[in-house]
Amino acid sequence: MTIFKDGAEESERKTAPRTFWTRFKEHPLARVGPGLITGVADDDPSGIATYSQAGAQFGLNMLWTMPLALPLMAAIQYMCGSIGRVTGRGIAANIKDAFPPIVIRSVVLLLLIANTLNIAADVAAMGEVAELITGFNRHLMTMLFVFGTLLLQVFIPYHRYVRFLKWLTVCLLAYAGVLFTVHVPWGQVALRTVWPHFTPNAAAATVVVGVFGTTISPYLFFWQASEEVEDMQAGEGTAPLVRDPRAATSELRRIRWDTWSGMAYSDLTAYFIILATAVTLHAAGTTDIDTAAQAASALRPLAGDFAFILFAVGIIGVGLIGVPVLAGSGAYAMSEAMGWKFGLERKATDARGFYSVIAISVLAALGIQYLPISPMKALFWSAVINGIVAVPLMAVIILLVSKRSVMGPFTASRPIILLGWIATAVMGVAAVWMFLPS
Repeated sequence: MTIFKDGAEESERKTAPRTFWTRFKEHPLARVGPGLITGVADDDPSGIATYSQAGAQFGLNMLWTMPLALPLMAAIQYMCGSIGRVTGRGIAANIKDAFPPIVIRSVVLLLLIANTLNIAADVAAMGEVAELITGFNRHLMTMLFVFGTLLLQVFIPYHRYVRFLKWLTVCLLAYAGVLFTVHVPWGQVALRTVWPHFTPNAAAATVVVGVFGTTISPYLFFWQASEEVEDMQAGEGTAPLVRDPRAATSELRRIRWDTWSGMAYSDLTAYFIILATAVTLHAAGTTDIDTAAQAASALRPLAGDFAFILFAVGIIGVGLIGVPVLAGSGAYAMSEAMGWKFGLERKATDARGFYSVIAISVLAALGIQYLPISPMKALFWSAVINGIVAVPLMAVIILLVSKRSVMGPFTASRPIILLGWIATAVMGVAAVWMFLPS
């Protein structure tokens, strides 16, 4: 299916005989990057907490959310990646030019609030799980995670740092591994995935909006668009497609492969997390998750030490991806809105405002461990907040990719716009449903 209308064809070139290796390197799957990392960051500790709560509270009856979410999340993220590559600018810069100032100010403010809460809860959960595994104090482990991720972002250039992030994506396989340690009634799984059974009340709506909120999150929109810009600027002789459309066909195809494969990987992992907690915690009568440690440790008597270790290590691994993405997305948005220099390839002295936002966002995470707030509950509610904030932002993104003044000849096609509006409607209905009386 053609997602974006190509305004130009690539120039024909004579090439040398192509080997299997040269064909592989030219294939879109060999060039995955922003889409894959964005997809894995989607399953950060906030996501794991939300999916775990869904499985523990409703068993197999929340599995349906993942098949529904996949095309919707992929469509929105594809729009974002394409905006970055076509225009050569991130989401915030395009919103700033195309809409009144109040729009970008509101969007950036809400994004920074949601991201700061999300980062704080993520690192607190990572520290708690690390204490469970190593025995070291959780506050000490949280500080190590905070300063470790901060130093990596500030002092390691993006083209090197991104390689580290790509390797961390294998952490998501841990949740598939858990299913090999427990009994799974696959017949019931298939049935409940397409025919769930639950009472449609406010409690169910809260979980649904939480699941969609952590799956289709605002920070992911800004990150993928901005990383497409970073990748474009890192390549020699490359320019935004609106200025140099010769590479349009191959670049838009790459973004399509990258985004859909990354989102499928993320979505399938989320499905596995809901399934794993449904057949263990829910089956054993544990329907409420209070802490990150409880989600992992509750598996130990039910599924054994191996399942416990896999689940816990997965939380830490994806947290090391999610925290930089959360901090970076807010920094990109703020810098574009304020007109600051920005970019993970720049030195800290060349982009002080950009790196200051990253530092403040990540260091603020240290505060939550001293507050009387359950990290798991904070994680869940941050996902709910994201679900509400995402609705107006998604509408703005759809309008952006529909404007010829923004996208030139590469405006979105009708199928992608339709999927985008369906995603926005689903998120909006879930958010309203959550506040209706039981």
